Amino acid sequence: MRIVFADCAVDYSGRLDAHLERSERMIMVKADGSVLVHSDGGSYKPLNWMSPPCTMSVSEPSEEDAEAGVREVWTVEHSKTDDKLIISIYEICADYERDLGEEPGLVKDGVEAHLQKLLAEQVERIEQGCQLVRREYPTAIGPVDLMVLDSEGGHIAVEIKRRGEIDGVEQLTRYLELLGRNPHLQPLRGVFAAQEIKKQARTLAEDRGIECLILDYDDMRGLDNPEDRLF
Repeated sequence: MRIVFADCAVDYSGRLDAHLERSERMIMVKADGSVLVHSDGGSYKPLNWMSPPCTMSVSEPSEEDAEAGVREVWTVEHSKTDDKLIISIYEICADYERDLGEEPGLVKDGVEAHLQKLLAEQVERIEQGCQLVRREYPTAIGPVDLMVLDSEGGHIAVEIKRRGEIDGVEQLTRYLELLGRNPHLQPLRGVFAAQEIKKQARTLAEDRGIECLILDYDDMRGLDNPEDRLF
């Protein structure tokens, strides 16, 4: 991983166009090719980024840009789309590089991991006619728990929690923002699934167009037999 602190301006072109005026920012260049531009705020969310597969090249600025103070231009191009991230570097304040090695991955809570496995086997609980694409569907910031196809061929990204809170909705929102850049995954929607979903989390999810799904762990394991109930 390479981390660069630089005075820069950023332009993104493709499905959406965006421009960041000149300012000091942190740029992360990861081994998988992804490039993320961060400010000193906004928590974990980058201002702009490019997800793999992509390639980055460094070139000299045009005469006009050079006169404006640009020293070099980083161009990050997606391999499967026309998306392009252009970073105009005015000054590099610090530049660090380190090989982090192989990532062992997040170890999920036992119940949460089992919920993921069970829901992957019972995707009809998400929606009738669903088909599993894969578990741990990769994104540049980590895997979304499940990716499934609905009966009309649309994609559904599913994030599973034992207890659904606001941070889980935020996590799924970030995944959807990244996955939404892939035209092969359109149309795309999100489902936030948990044994219990807090009121504030449900409100935030619904405001962002994310569906909520309550999971009955015992029922999914086949332990909730209606014939055994007194009432």
